Amino acid sequence: MVQGVSLSTLATCGKSRLCGSSPSWMAPFEPFKRSQITSATGKQLVWNHSVQRLFLIGYPYVSRHSGFKAEAAWMFRGGEQRSDASSEHSESANEDILMFFFQLDLATRVQYALNMEQYDIAQQLRNKLTEVEEEVIKQQQSKRGLSSKSEAQDKALSIIRLRSDLQNAVENEDYALAAELRDKISKLEAESLAASAKALAHENAQYAFRLGQKVKHKKFGYKAVICGMDPVCGESSSWMENAQVNKLSRGSTQPFYQVLVDVHAEPNLLVAYVPEENLVIPDKPDIGRFDHPYLSFLFYGMDSAGDFIPIKQLREKYNRPRHEIPIDPPNDEDGGKA
Repeated sequence: MVQGVSLSTLATCGKSRLCGSSPSWMAPFEPFKRSQITSATGKQLVWNHSVQRLFLIGYPYVSRHSGFKAEAAWMFRGGEQRSDASSEHSESANEDILMFFFQLDLATRVQYALNMEQYDIAQQLRNKLTEVEEEVIKQQQSKRGLSSKSEAQDKALSIIRLRSDLQNAVENEDYALAAELRDKISKLEAESLAASAKALAHENAQYAFRLGQKVKHKKFGYKAVICGMDPVCGESSSWMENAQVNKLSRGSTQPFYQVLVDVHAEPNLLVAYVPEENLVIPDKPDIGRFDHPYLSFLFYGMDSAGDFIPIKQLREKYNRPRHEIPIDPPNDEDGGKA
């Protein structure tokens, strides 16, 4: 799947070195601590330094086109954003994709170490992979509303206990405490309702687009490929304000998509987080050129309709079925001929 590019640059070896291609990865290995995975400092280590090497060294297109390196460098340095389309750039979406790459690479390394009978290294890698998978599962549960459902249930239990306390306060004529408990109950009821609504939205989500599908942005006109999806906007309030989500006709409760943007159309963007209402399918199949440094990691290649075929692990991540291209039925008139 990763022909021509090594994801090994996304792993970290002992003494804070970045691993290169084998055999240098067999150096003493220190599994990430959970704090390194979740903290801003840890993310900076994994995302910033590792990904710069991945694209500026490993990716052939970037290596051969020095101009592109300068255009794309803002993603790593926080440089100037010169296009209105940059309002939909999402660093969290980009990090989500990179975590997925990291997960794939670790799984490949574990198998490679086992094949080479490097069992100690395989165990260290497997431990690290387990830490990453736990973090990924936690993030996926949050996005899919499972944590919201659990949160709603916890709040419902808290409300039951508070109502019992409220009844006791009224019976004891402690009206000040009763008033305080009523305020707490009202607040919890509102929070529980919001959590339940979020969980329900995730469970009943319907997507207009599928993984690997080529789309076009209604407003900015660039071509893109779907590589991830959320049933509602999963970004921060500051991101939504910057992207003017409140001005969308369907608001933040519609599906949002992680898309890979054609580097020829928007070299400063790379990964965008776009609401469903801002995307359309091309009028006719587009089998033309589409370049992006993530393509070879997330897709097997292009199908006959011009869309990309997602790898199995990507489909499993979003629990999406395989897309089968319909075969045109034989012409009746031709079929009737001898």
